Amino acid sequence: MGQGSYNPYETAQTQFDNVADLIGLEDSVRQLLRQPIREFHFTIPVKMDDGSTKIFNGYRIQHNDARGPAKGGIRFHPLETVDTIRALAMWMTWKCAVVDIPLGGGKGGVICDPHNLSKAEQERLCRGYVRQLAKNFGPYADVPAPDVMTSGQHMLWMMDEYEAIHGGHYPGTITGKPVGMGGSLGRKEATGYGVIYTLREALKVLNIDISKTTASLQGFGNVAEYAARLYTSLGGTIVAISCWDNNDKKAYTFRNLKGIDIEQMAQIKDAFGTIDKEKAVAMGCELLPGDEWIAQDVDILLPCALENQITPETFAKISDRVKVICEGANGPTTPDADELIKARKIYLIPDFLCNAGGVTCSYFEQVQCNMNYFWSLEEVLEKLDYKMTTAFHAVHNLAQEKGLYMRDAAYVIAINRVAEAVKLRGWV
Repeated sequence: MGQGSYNPYETAQTQFDNVADLIGLEDSVRQLLRQPIREFHFTIPVKMDDGSTKIFNGYRIQHNDARGPAKGGIRFHPLETVDTIRALAMWMTWKCAVVDIPLGGGKGGVICDPHNLSKAEQERLCRGYVRQLAKNFGPYADVPAPDVMTSGQHMLWMMDEYEAIHGGHYPGTITGKPVGMGGSLGRKEATGYGVIYTLREALKVLNIDISKTTASLQGFGNVAEYAARLYTSLGGTIVAISCWDNNDKKAYTFRNLKGIDIEQMAQIKDAFGTIDKEKAVAMGCELLPGDEWIAQDVDILLPCALENQITPETFAKISDRVKVICEGANGPTTPDADELIKARKIYLIPDFLCNAGGVTCSYFEQVQCNMNYFWSLEEVLEKLDYKMTTAFHAVHNLAQEKGLYMRDAAYVIAINRVAEAVKLRGWV
């Protein structure tokens, strides 16, 4: 699913190896942590509406569960690859560890395009996915959640199938469910808000007034929308948004140098994040090529869509004015581009810290489900802000103290926590 020749799993392993060398990680621990602890590959037969049966390939990969049940989304995508899922499972382990929640890393996927499936076919696919994994996940083993092109409805079908198989109510089995059916208030805002909580703290330590900053954003799905909403509410100005157009099958960048009205933009996008071009232009936006988001003369870049978007080639387009890169997406920066970011002294908020708000709120949902008591929106967001802020300052302070790049500092904290857990358990 990445761009060009970059393999996301190789990227994740390279990032890990670099920090393993830095901290002198023992070889046995290194070998355990640089690959998934277990993988499930399976086929899912689905009866289609026309009476035919179609076979889908599905995956669930658990990278490490030394600190708690595996946690991670299930994505539906026609270009899904097992290496993408391996990388995302690995990043989930570090994400849970860096914000210090008692979960491990997992990820799942099905090779399919839900745009081409009816609602009934999607339901049968979800239930088939669970039937293949019912013995291998659950509230105390592996807790899935929504991801690319999956939703709370998909999760509810999966939870219902799991409960039917096991004969009881297990709402903590899956997170990202609709509110009122075991879902948590604040979940839709959580990842995007978490991105901006870390950005807010970064601008404080850099002594930059957020109300005087401008930003360019890649993506306008749930994460990007709520990041944009909170950022602009704090006084920042979004001047460009790049998003995929599902009708034209390509991306466009919408630019308004006076600032984009995020509320209006949210009202003219569809469920998949595609913005209505004609209405956006009528609102005063210029229509530019999709990759122009990265070339804008702004203070902050917010890649909140795909992996492998900041490469040496695209980095050459980044304005000298850019001071902060805030990684809302998973794996948006390639390892060779990291070296260029370091050389330019751009402050980077790494993905598995920056976008950890989603898994943190999923953890809150799991806790609430397991105790059958639910918190107010204000309480959820207050706890989320505390977790993200605490994690950010732990990473920033280590980076300052040891002279580390922020991504490396985040990895040092996360890897050390997981390594300690596997040693204490006696696994190595």
